Amino acid sequence: MRKIIYWVHTSVDGFVDGPGGEFDWPVMGPELSAYSEGLDRRVDTLLFGRPVWQMMVGFWPNAEAISDDPHVASFAPFWRATPKIVFSRSYPGDEWTDRVIRDDLGAEVAALKAQAGADLLLTGGANLAAALTELGLIDEYHVAVHPVVLGGGRRLFAEPKRRLNLRAVESRTVDGQVVVTSYRPAG
Repeated sequence: MRKIIYWVHTSVDGFVDGPGGEFDWPVMGPELSAYSEGLDRRVDTLLFGRPVWQMMVGFWPNAEAISDDPHVASFAPFWRATPKIVFSRSYPGDEWTDRVIRDDLGAEVAALKAQAGADLLLTGGANLAAALTELGLIDEYHVAVHPVVLGGGRRLFAEPKRRLNLRAVESRTVDGQVVVTSYRPAG
């Protein structure tokens, strides 16, 4: 069975974006980029909630023309070539969306996990991650804690309805400043 891997950047105070929705604070140094690329090699499908999708589709199709960052140069071709699924009740899709899942989240995601193929990567998307966590459908959490205090925004885990016990699998400091920890559900 395929796994869902949740890859997310957060501030020290537990926010995935700033009070105004800003996402200009994660720094993708060479070690953090290599970690991200290692996750990319494990997957064949990308999963997005609508807000993150709209941010991604506004940048990655032409990313190399916008930025000369080495991480951008590496990730952009992978992003363009990899099938992408957006979860939204209202988003109609676009030329970069391979599929939109609108209803019955649990059944649709369970069916995705049961299909043949490599793992699935959820990048960001606090509300979608919270819903999938509540349904017990996320198999691995990879959390990059950046050395910044944002003071507000969307929480890493948007108001969970119940406790989720996690088991730390690995933790390391990359680029001398970002702590990346991988977790699995403990139970």
